[in-house]
Amino acid sequence: MTSKDHMARSMFLVILVMGLAFVSCESGNENIERITPVDYVDPLIDTHNSRWLYFSSASRPFGMVNLSPDTFVKGTWGSGYLYDTTYIRCLSHIHAWQMSGLAVMPMTGSMNGHLGMEAYKSKFSHDREMAKPGYHQVFLDRYQTNVELTSTTRVGFHQYTFPDSTSRYVIFDTGAFLAHSETSSSSVTKVSDQEITGYAVMAPTFRRPKPVKVYFVAQVSQPFVEFGGWKKKELLDGNIQFVSGPDAGAYMKFPEDLKQLKMKVAISYTSLENARNNLTIELPHWDFDRVVQESQSEWNHMLGRIAVEGGSHAQRVKFYTDLWHALLGRRIVSDVNGDYIDNTGAQATIRTVPLDETGEPRFAHHNFDAWWGSHWSLNILWSMVYPEIMDAFCNTMLNMYRDGGLIPRGPSGGNYTYVMIGDPAVSFFAASLNKGINHYDVSLAYEGLRKNAFVGGIRDHSGYENQKPAIGGGMRFYQERGYVPEGIDSVGFHQDGASMTLEYAYQDWCLAQIAKQLGQEEDHAYFLKRSENYKNLWNTKSNFMHPREMDGNWIENFTPVTDAFSARGFCESNSAIYTNYVPQDISGLTRLFGGSDNYINFLNNSFEIAENDWLKSANKIHAANWVDYGNQPGTGMAHIFNKTGAPWLSQKWVRRVKEIYGETSPYGGYHGDEDQGQMGALGVLMAIGLFSVDGSAASDPTYEITSPIFDQVVIKLDQDYYEGDSFIIETEDNSSENQYIQSATLNGQEWNRYWFDHEDFAKGGLLKLQLGPIPNKNWGKE
Repeated sequence: MTSKDHMARSMFLVILVMGLAFVSCESGNENIERITPVDYVDPLIDTHNSRWLYFSSASRPFGMVNLSPDTFVKGTWGSGYLYDTTYIRCLSHIHAWQMSGLAVMPMTGSMNGHLGMEAYKSKFSHDREMAKPGYHQVFLDRYQTNVELTSTTRVGFHQYTFPDSTSRYVIFDTGAFLAHSETSSSSVTKVSDQEITGYAVMAPTFRRPKPVKVYFVAQVSQPFVEFGGWKKKELLDGNIQFVSGPDAGAYMKFPEDLKQLKMKVAISYTSLENARNNLTIELPHWDFDRVVQESQSEWNHMLGRIAVEGGSHAQRVKFYTDLWHALLGRRIVSDVNGDYIDNTGAQATIRTVPLDETGEPRFAHHNFDAWWGSHWSLNILWSMVYPEIMDAFCNTMLNMYRDGGLIPRGPSGGNYTYVMIGDPAVSFFAASLNKGINHYDVSLAYEGLRKNAFVGGIRDHSGYENQKPAIGGGMRFYQERGYVPEGIDSVGFHQDGASMTLEYAYQDWCLAQIAKQLGQEEDHAYFLKRSENYKNLWNTKSNFMHPREMDGNWIENFTPVTDAFSARGFCESNSAIYTNYVPQDISGLTRLFGGSDNYINFLNNSFEIAENDWLKSANKIHAANWVDYGNQPGTGMAHIFNKTGAPWLSQKWVRRVKEIYGETSPYGGYHGDEDQGQMGALGVLMAIGLFSVDGSAASDPTYEITSPIFDQVVIKLDQDYYEGDSFIIETEDNSSENQYIQSATLNGQEWNRYWFDHEDFAKGGLLKLQLGPIPNKNWGKE
């Protein structure tokens, strides 16, 4: 895309937003139409280098259907919607962790769907495109057809406007390769001249070891005059009623005088009947505009739980786009009646989530990537603002524990994927339970989390290690030696002993906090002691966390940074970053450094070095820099200063990171893997000036304060969980220069701590911050 094109698009967005804010006077009364949170969201931010699950425009919060145009369809990374790609290859309905499916395409002229996407793709221009939460519009140049997309939670809704006097078709390329894997088989059946049904089977992937079947029911607003299909790029002869097999697909032909067509596509992972039920319950009508409006109303309800004033327009755009991502990528996979697929056993089994007294599901079942690193993002944000979402995900994990015997780490299609390392679910449960978010079987949760903390639990599975018994996670060594060495011989990935040791120690601490809440005193003492295992990697000569060989010696040729994806011993990172990975015991880490001055200098120097090239670790060179906010392991670093006696440095570096990652163009904003809302949630927390270095996992959770970028932040509290109505943060003299807290009050009382209790947050209150251009090094040290 040329700079001229980008400028045209930027001007279009500015005009669009300005057009939404107008003042009119009627009968002497001033009526103001306010810009809503949805109006600020820009789904195209940082889409130049996307990931299959990153972009989903026509989707509800956590929607089962994630409908959007795909410009490139092969690969888990570098696929989906890529901003600089000039062709749309299909419109597909599933953009999820290790799942994809149901590619469709309207076309005019000759029907060439059987020849594959490279034959039927269409050019498009961003000048004739609009994307916002719950809606995507794009014009297909080749077919002179305008496409509009929206959805309910489980039903995709299409609206096509065709040109005059030409043949028009809609194809279902059900056998197409999409993202992660081939489609091993598919089937499409004509039910009537306004309905087709079918299924597609996603072949196993390296990460998801079992196939996943998705069923669909598609209805069109006008009768089609012909139904046909193909297999292996050969059109089938005759008046067929169905087509099935590998590399198969189908088409519907419509009358040449048809101007506009609407199509509803409902999906289910359990059965055709449930797909039809999802359609009947969620979308019984044909009012496209109504569904667009309802989708945006739902998004505004969710995004509007945090209201901000002040800051620049670009900061508000990035803020609500971050928040949108935090509520988007981790998909619902249960039907409207609560049925979901359990793929943990030898055969896929349909199960049902618990129902309430009226027969309605108590929660939705979800599909999601690992919680790896979410203790510095989603765990904090969701537990503050969306506690019901925490409950739903905790219940999902407990369902999988009942079904398959392990609390999962990144389930996909009812499978265990064993993505990344450790047991990050324990910090998620700790943040939930310790804030009173506990609408699930707490005893069962503790049982499963405790199982994961020993040999045979999920920690023993290194990355994508599906074999049993698993050994790559090194729990035998961790239990015997207090650390995981390098050189374990297993089939898994991410066998990074130093990272495992440090993450296991933090996870032990989280488990100790849960044990304390539950009165498990022996367990509390045991896991609290084990949480000190990080000390077993401290090398007093280098003053870094240093990996150990199998014989216990330090690894040779050690360097804190290296130009690589991962330094030896470290998961997608290096020692310079992981040396700070002791969120449970910053005071203990400070003592290892020889005192707070030494540690502050080390940490500050790390940021000053990184400032020379903030994005050095971008493009997956995560071990190259001293600070990396493009990947999870280092995303708590700027906030650590609060806990070392230098809160002003947290204020400084949090603001600086926000500047670097505050871009709102298709070419910046995240500079790495946004990871299903994790980086979005982190951006939200930085913007509002609240954080929790220990991941809000303490038995008595607290929040640390930095300087918000807005004049006012109003967090609406869910009174099903919390006593208060809202928690408000107000700043005085806020600007890009005035980033340092001079003084503070909490509920009218002078406040000289850098933190406050979650209990105070839950009651509702007012935090006022006076900001200035020069650090007040005495504030926050009480």
